[in-house]
Amino acid sequence: MSKPMSPIEQRALAVFSKTFGSLHTWLYQKTDGKIGSRFTGGAPVMLLTTRGRKSGLPRTSPLLYLRDGERIVVVASKGGFPNHPAWYLNLKANPEVEVQIGDIKQAMRAETATSERKAKYWPRLIAVYPPYQQYQARTDRDIPVVVLRPI
Repeated sequence: MSKPMSPIEQRALAVFSKTFGSLHTWLYQKTDGKIGSRFTGGAPVMLLTTRGRKSGLPRTSPLLYLRDGERIVVVASKGGFPNHPAWYLNLKANPEVEVQIGDIKQAMRAETATSERKAKYWPRLIAVYPPYQQYQARTDRDIPVVVLRPI
């Protein structure tokens, strides 16, 4: 098992992720995904917009994804942090979301995958982005896999 992150490591990564995520989102939106649609190793990136569970305001996050027919599959890894990412908590409160891939935006409904469905997707997700395996190993939290379906 990987070593869990210390509180200082968690804070540093949180600040970096928030700053990088905001810049990534801005570039993706301004260029309709011409900049920002691929991540390390070529993993595809989309934008997920949820409604803030407290504020009700739109919140957009760049996420790696896997296509499964008309479904989109994402991982609520947060780099292996002990807590879920805010976007995941938001879609649990309101599962109606918007996905942007390139210049295409689509309304979708989010659902956390069952353990059986997660087991089906997990090898494919690891193939898209191998660090997911390390993230799961460094946390006691069962990292959720989310399936997004067109509305």
